[in-house]
Amino acid sequence: MRVTPISRERLAGLVADRIEDAARDAPWVRVALDGAAAARPGALADALVEPLRLRGRPVLRVSAADFLRPASLRLEYGRHDADAFHDLWLDDGALLREVLAPLDPGGSGRVLPSLWDAAADRATRAPYTELPSGGVLLVDGALLLGRWLPFELTVHLAMGPAALARHTPEDERWTLPAFARYEEETRPRDLADLSIKVDDPRHPALVEP
Repeated sequence: MRVTPISRERLAGLVADRIEDAARDAPWVRVALDGAAAARPGALADALVEPLRLRGRPVLRVSAADFLRPASLRLEYGRHDADAFHDLWLDDGALLREVLAPLDPGGSGRVLPSLWDAAADRATRAPYTELPSGGVLLVDGALLLGRWLPFELTVHLAMGPAALARHTPEDERWTLPAFARYEEETRPRDLADLSIKVDDPRHPALVEP
């Protein structure tokens, strides 16, 4: 395994180039930016918007955090159950139905950008939006891989256990066993098309076999 430091600007350019490659074979490009909140997958998604638009690509940002199940289901086993966080919090069926499947070949392109406001525990009632053909969907969030969700490109932001613990706020450290289980069972670094080491999110490094 080779680990090569890369600036955040060059990283955004590299991922944008990989998206361009994927766009040659698909009407839309669905990209997963997978990582714990401490790894800042949303920040990478934000950094990709302008490079992609400069390439003439319409972009739609979606956060997996807006596709969580209602509290009655998420918190059935308590507020700090790591296994429930791993298995039950993400409504992957809704993410597939409302976001990813409409961008299958022959799909409508009509996407629901958010479904559930977890803080208010109610539907967001967001309107549907249409992503033009040739557009790019950027989905950021945690624990996205290994769920058989259809993405043309997957990027995993990897943190070692010590770094993840160091960067995770005290009131969220109950989730750490879920990420340890994810590493052991899903092995996201092996599944992802691109793996980026972000033990210090300010200084990413490209991980290559």
